[in-house]
Amino acid sequence: MKGDLFMPRSKFQKAVFGLIMSYSMAIGMELYNVAVKMGVALTPGGFSNLSWAVFTPALKECTFMGALVFVFSNLWGNRLGARFAARHCDPEKDNPYFCRIMRQAGTVAIMCPTMSLTASLLFSVVMGGKPPLELPAIWLGTVLKNFPMAFFWNMYAAAPFTHWLFGLVFKKQLSAPEKAEV
Repeated sequence: MKGDLFMPRSKFQKAVFGLIMSYSMAIGMELYNVAVKMGVALTPGGFSNLSWAVFTPALKECTFMGALVFVFSNLWGNRLGARFAARHCDPEKDNPYFCRIMRQAGTVAIMCPTMSLTASLLFSVVMGGKPPLELPAIWLGTVLKNFPMAFFWNMYAAAPFTHWLFGLVFKKQLSAPEKAEV
């Protein structure tokens, strides 16, 4: 099974996989957004000047933002991401890795605007006191800021970490032959 990608088989495994992915995405995005908010990107050296001062507020926000990612991805993000992949790849003809990348790209294309709207509403309007009429402009700016990070964080950090950790946790079950679910 070396080199194979560990994917969930049961509903429980899917929930665990989803939680790992949700919190992997949330921590990366919260670190990025807190660092941007603190002006780290504007200092000479940019993100190379990231300090531990960014981690505490990012981890606090990650606790509830990760839960929201999990809920929204299960409500619509995963399904719409799968539809995107189905339109752009044929599992019978295309490389499985390409199909996985298309699924990830589709999910990011749905979840980034979803979470950007959530963050805009929570942090800018509710907690920040901005007028609700400004929400569309704030949301657009947040999507423009977050989409590149969300895409590359998902492709090169969150997804590989999630597959690695999931495979580590469920290695024994995933190594066993598949049984039909009852």
